Amino acid sequence: MRTLQVHFSNRQQPDQPITPGVQRIVRHASGQVRLGDDSVGPMLLAQFCSDQRGVWLQVANGVRGIHVNGRPVRRMALLRAGDSIYADGAEMLLRGSCEQLPDPPEAATEQIEDLRVLLRGVGGRHHGRSFTLERPRTVGSEPGSDIVIDDPAFAGAHARFERHGEKVLLRDLGSAEGALVNGVLSRHCWLQAGDQVVFEGSHRFVLEMPLGQGVPNQAFVADEAPLTPEVEVPAPKPPRSRRWPWLLLSALLLGAAISALLMFGAR
Repeated sequence: MRTLQVHFSNRQQPDQPITPGVQRIVRHASGQVRLGDDSVGPMLLAQFCSDQRGVWLQVANGVRGIHVNGRPVRRMALLRAGDSIYADGAEMLLRGSCEQLPDPPEAATEQIEDLRVLLRGVGGRHHGRSFTLERPRTVGSEPGSDIVIDDPAFAGAHARFERHGEKVLLRDLGSAEGALVNGVLSRHCWLQAGDQVVFEGSHRFVLEMPLGQGVPNQAFVADEAPLTPEVEVPAPKPPRSRRWPWLLLSALLLGAAISALLMFGAR
């Protein structure tokens, strides 16, 4: 079972676990943004809605300025470990877990024909692109890298993704800052399906694997009944009545019949 924690970048509040149910993000009169305050006074900004299906961020009505990974959110957003949430001046990081390795195995050089294991870019320059892992893929600022991060401050050879059988290893190549895996600073670690790897805060990649291969990165398994996020859904409009032409025709026929009776009856 995996858990997610909300980490405030400015340390204004201790890390708090995401639990099944609804957790409010509020702003106090002092301007401080806090999580999990159910009192009436503070202004509601957004809330985390979570159950065994995942975690959603639901924005309060009329609130603007809520961002997930630098993108504005108006209503709702589905979250994963490693996402960054910005709300009214406060930055929160969803932290998960990863299997870190102090001593990684020897470098893999074999090429695998399976093209179903891949990295999908979900942020930064490579957003929308996919990189298959049938062979090791290096990440760095050097032009010869498989995934080029064009930033002078980024290491020429930063990290490498390697297949070891059905497992995927993130290997650090001597970078100064490492990478964030599910929001956790890492250097060498085993990756699982759904894990999010972030370089330099904005270059985001998600590992995708076939069903049954690897262990899915679930936030938690809740014992409670599934929670339906509180979203206002307008009631369906009743279909417009189409009887009025027939009523009008019936009225005209009835009027004609009464007029005929009066006319012929008078004679």
